[in-house]
Amino acid sequence: MEASGLEDILLLLAATLVVVIGVRRLRLPPLIGFLAVGMAVGPHALGWVAATGTTSTLAEFGVVFLLFTLGLEFSLPRMIAMRHEVFLVGGLQVLATTAAVAAMALLFGLPLAVAVLLGGAVAMSSTAIVVRQLAEQGELNRTHGRLAFGTLLFQDLAIVPFLALAGVIAGAEVGYTSAQITLAIIKAAVALIVVLAAGQWLLRPLLHEIAASGVGELFTLAVLFIAMAAAWITHAVGLSLALGAFLAGMMLAETEYRYQVEAGIRPFRDVLLGLFFVTVGMQLDLPVLLRQLAVVTVLTAGLLVLKAAIVTLAARRSTGQWFKALRTGIVLAEGGEFGFALLTLLLQNRLVGIEVVQPLLAAITISMVLSPLLIRHNRQLARFVLRESPPVPAPPEAADGATLALAAREHVVLCGYGRVGQNVARVLDNLGFEYLAMDLDPFRVRTAREAGDPVIYGDAADEHMLQAVGLGHASAVVVTFSDPERALRIVAAVRRQRQDVPLLVRTADDSQLERLRAAGATEVVPETLEAALMLVSHALLALGVPMSRIIRSVNDIRRNRYRLLRSIFRREGARLIDDSHALREELHSVVLPPRAWAVGRTLLEVRERGAEVSFTAVRRAGIVGRDPDNAMQLREGDVVVLFGTPEALEHAEAVLLAG
Repeated sequence: MEASGLEDILLLLAATLVVVIGVRRLRLPPLIGFLAVGMAVGPHALGWVAATGTTSTLAEFGVVFLLFTLGLEFSLPRMIAMRHEVFLVGGLQVLATTAAVAAMALLFGLPLAVAVLLGGAVAMSSTAIVVRQLAEQGELNRTHGRLAFGTLLFQDLAIVPFLALAGVIAGAEVGYTSAQITLAIIKAAVALIVVLAAGQWLLRPLLHEIAASGVGELFTLAVLFIAMAAAWITHAVGLSLALGAFLAGMMLAETEYRYQVEAGIRPFRDVLLGLFFVTVGMQLDLPVLLRQLAVVTVLTAGLLVLKAAIVTLAARRSTGQWFKALRTGIVLAEGGEFGFALLTLLLQNRLVGIEVVQPLLAAITISMVLSPLLIRHNRQLARFVLRESPPVPAPPEAADGATLALAAREHVVLCGYGRVGQNVARVLDNLGFEYLAMDLDPFRVRTAREAGDPVIYGDAADEHMLQAVGLGHASAVVVTFSDPERALRIVAAVRRQRQDVPLLVRTADDSQLERLRAAGATEVVPETLEAALMLVSHALLALGVPMSRIIRSVNDIRRNRYRLLRSIFRREGARLIDDSHALREELHSVVLPPRAWAVGRTLLEVRERGAEVSFTAVRRAGIVGRDPDNAMQLREGDVVVLFGTPEALEHAEAVLLAG
């Protein structure tokens, strides 16, 4: 590599490091930082880095790893189990969006094949953004979430003919015929079938042997070889490098080594993808885009409205109502990474001018930046568009008879039914104490009620709600919310009605301990301080200190309101390294649709197929069976309640839903 090429890479890495740190502090997507670096140091702004063969090679490798990563997200079992959503809704969305955009491109005099590729770039949505945001909101198993996921699966399949088409028209020296295009698509289809078969029968034994060696570097090397070899093979037969990389990702996704593959290539992927988006940013001329601000704005609005409308119409028949269909459309309205890949291929092969691609790249970028906001508020946006009023929450008096009867007996009131609330509920249940919980997360409440837990929707700081859950008959009140301000409001509301009931409050740290005590909390449990007590107790036990002395020391610390543990020095602005708590176990419910693999099979068969989760309950026809036996046979429509890590839950759901 020439010194100038090395200097360019070092400069790009240094600028990217600085800008991405700033972007992360502003809680913006890293994609924005990468594009900003490219625009700033590229030939259209500061001119520090020119568009050379080195940057072109980086962009090409970036596309290869982008498509390889996206291929890893593909799930054949889910596609088979959700074939109605995949092929009906997804097929209609991709075909209609591609046709609409291609027709507009033809009006501007672009060749048909290029117009189709532009349509394909617009038709794609961001799997990473949609799935992550819906999962955070607990909406992946809702109707609009399932339809959105099925459509994304079809988009994964649709990229294969688009990449094949891009390879043909890029390789043609003079022109290309319909026969060449048809042949390329047939080749791509055959390659897809071969790859999926190879992943099932050839690649799994190979990876098993490599994994058995215990050499992590060998596994990573094998994965890189598979990705690059597949890219080379498809390029050798006249298709694109990106197509081979995507098919390699699909092939590896069908093995049980998918997560290890992702972990092994993550360092290479993140660097190359970052540099890829930097090279995309280098194509963007900021002064020109500012002069074309009106065009970019219209393109962004048109992209969002067009895709939302097409998805809504495609999903209407499946949902049976406009509201859920429109929610699906809003979720899938943004552009996606596939769009970047297709547009970059068009630019690299000079199939279309930068003046066409620049505004479209900017519109896709803006739509992806807006997409988390759109997805988060998809319910409110759908109601606004349809002029529907939000349904009035059912009053607590409308709860089922069992809940009302429970409120009239001695019980524990749980304020909040997140992870902590659920753990408290499990212990109370195991020890024979009845409880009644309240939460303001409608999805959590619905999931809990499907599992048979006595949970109702309501604000625990509302005195009428406290009366409805039987505060007068409560033997204790437990507040599990981590927000201290909400906890203070709940404590005040409880004490206005009852002064004698024991009131236990959870708090993340000790900063609000005295305020909560002054407001009327009987006991405040700071998580960080209790964790310190448990750690020091185990440490003292390991050091041979008698248990009686340990208990006495711990009780002394609690009796003095944790004064010893609170005497620490804190760093200003300190925060958690991991805000997601992604490694914690959680509950998750799966509804078995028709034709799912698990229908007619026992829980033991599900476990034997690799579902490493706990089956806490099965709800059938309104009846909940807790701790089901391995011999229990599952039926269509069963609600299976799982407990495990997010990764284990995803794998178990794939096993249950596999066709």
